Amino acid sequence: MNESSSPAQGRHAWGRQFFAQLQRYRDLLMRRWWVIVVCVALALGIGVAMNRNLPPQFNSLGQMIVSVKLNIQQGSLYTEELGNFLGTQAALMQGSEVLNRARDRVTSQNSEVTPKPVSVQVSILPKTTIYVLRATGENPAYTKAFLQACMEEYINLKKGMAEHTSDTTIAGLTDQMLRLEPKMSKIDDQLTAFLATNDVALLQEAASVGTYLTALYQQLAQAQSELELLRSMTLDENLLLQQDRAPMFAVPQPAAIGTQNNLLGNSGMENQSEFLAVNTVGTSYLSIRQQIRMLEADQQRFAEYLKPEHPKMTQMSRDLEKLGRMLKIYREQSLEQLDAKKSALALQITNLQNQIKQWGKQNVELSRKSAEYERIKAKGDRVQLLYDQLLATLETLDVNKDISPEAITIYQPASDAYPDATLPQKRLYVAGFMGLGVGMAILMLLARLDDRISSFVEAQDSFSEEFLGLIPREKGGGKKALLPLLQLDDTRHGFVEAYRNMRSSLLYMADIGTRPHTLLVTSSVPNDGKTVTTSNLAITLAMGGSRVLIVDADLRKGTLHNRFNVKADAGLSEVLAKGLDWHPLVKETFAANLWLLPRGATTLRSGDLFLGEPIKKFLRDTIKEYDYVLLDTVPVMAADDVTSLAPQVDGVIFVLRAQHTSARVAHASLNILQQRKARVLGLVLNAVRPSAGDYYYHHYKDYYKATPGD
Repeated sequence: MNESSSPAQGRHAWGRQFFAQLQRYRDLLMRRWWVIVVCVALALGIGVAMNRNLPPQFNSLGQMIVSVKLNIQQGSLYTEELGNFLGTQAALMQGSEVLNRARDRVTSQNSEVTPKPVSVQVSILPKTTIYVLRATGENPAYTKAFLQACMEEYINLKKGMAEHTSDTTIAGLTDQMLRLEPKMSKIDDQLTAFLATNDVALLQEAASVGTYLTALYQQLAQAQSELELLRSMTLDENLLLQQDRAPMFAVPQPAAIGTQNNLLGNSGMENQSEFLAVNTVGTSYLSIRQQIRMLEADQQRFAEYLKPEHPKMTQMSRDLEKLGRMLKIYREQSLEQLDAKKSALALQITNLQNQIKQWGKQNVELSRKSAEYERIKAKGDRVQLLYDQLLATLETLDVNKDISPEAITIYQPASDAYPDATLPQKRLYVAGFMGLGVGMAILMLLARLDDRISSFVEAQDSFSEEFLGLIPREKGGGKKALLPLLQLDDTRHGFVEAYRNMRSSLLYMADIGTRPHTLLVTSSVPNDGKTVTTSNLAITLAMGGSRVLIVDADLRKGTLHNRFNVKADAGLSEVLAKGLDWHPLVKETFAANLWLLPRGATTLRSGDLFLGEPIKKFLRDTIKEYDYVLLDTVPVMAADDVTSLAPQVDGVIFVLRAQHTSARVAHASLNILQQRKARVLGLVLNAVRPSAGDYYYHHYKDYYKATPGD
């Protein structure tokens, strides 16, 4: 399950990070938009200054037609690469070789003219081979002459390249032919030497020898099959088979091997009369067996009504005895002939195997020599064919005459130079885009250097601690006016719901055994909103029916008495320093169930006072009379007060302010609290922009509208 959900979790985390970065850049753009405006304005100013100070530019236009195919004779080896033809020609037209030649040409034609920088741009009309050349320079006359010289020098360059290619091609063909002649002579010598030691006619008969070997293999297979058949059958089965079979072996003799002995003669099977004799004796043997069986049948039939001494029965007995002796004689003869036939077949197989072995060696040798002969001959034919092709090409090749001069044509000569009216606008556009790019780069750099937390998603990715609340940004009465505290019928619904959510996080914390009652609220640096957070959280807890005491533990600059409009004649400072009873010093506030203990007189010894026994006794006594005691203290980085007081309370609430608190400083403050063994319950992100995508109370305003009957 975890493995299947990990890709989805990875995509979700990536989406959250992307959204956080997008929000960060948007917030930075909204705050630092003037950076882009200043950069664009400066760049446009530079562009205007360039338009005023730089001399005007003049343009001259010309057109050329360059044919894609060259008109050369069929069979010539002079070719052009057509795949990149158009781009190649454009590069040549504005290349350094053509520009240098054009500059020298204009200077030589008019020595009084001072060379001026001229840029040449080449474009191609769509679906054509028409090249449009644009020259831009300060001097109109020089610009026109320079463009015309560029077109003419391009034509000269192409002609020179063609002539050079023609000369190089002819030289290459000649050199190749000279290299082939020794190869041809060497092959001729090899062929002559081979024919001097080998009979060509015998080599040509290699195929006939192969056919003859195939016939010998077939005869050997037939003889071996016949011998196995004779060995596996009985005499009677063999004789019955012989009645239906003619003599098996008729040996073909290759016409090409006229001088060899006949195969039957070589195998010892030329005497066919022996097979005929075997067939005659066998026929008689089978005939006598048939007569004996018939006589025995007649004897049994006559025995039913004739006595054994009857003359006819006696004669039949004598005939059976005579036929039995004859059957024995014929059987012995048939067995002798059958053995002779098996011996003849074995001799035939031996002779065939010897001939196959002899002709196989001769066939291998003939095949090897024939292949060598064909290889030498084919090599000679290839070299001769290549030599003939090179000779024919050399005879017909004349690039200087066959390339048509009209392959490159000046379609429109260089026009009179005219002022470039669009150049000032182009300079302004370029300057504006460059200014925009510089401004965006500066913003990107600021985003990299600025580690202030800008959104809830970014805060979650930056801190491992839990978040207890997400407080939206609310505007006060003016720039210096204090943000009003929560009231019983407060119309800032999203603001109220955020603190209610924070109250629920404290009341139902699942990972602690006992509910925290003494809470210390702090931040890393001033102006993070810890005092407002402490006051509104205390009011929200009191609205829920809890008895809450809010203590101004910022003995240096505490302002909670101003927030609640109470007098601060004496307070926590006098309780800790002078040992006064804190009960008379507690003030009632406008909220029910909420009391305030002001700071009292300011002191710089607050860090020492928070380490003594009075603060411990004060915390023990107050928690007996109140459900919650909230202490508003100085920021962690401002003084050591928090690190002295935090280990003595049930938990610490750490406040961050969106777009104000540095993540690096906040991490350092949390590390200090952890080193002092303080129990950080969670973080509160304050002053979140309500329109941010990760703040949700802002999107459901309809739920805060009063409805009749509710």
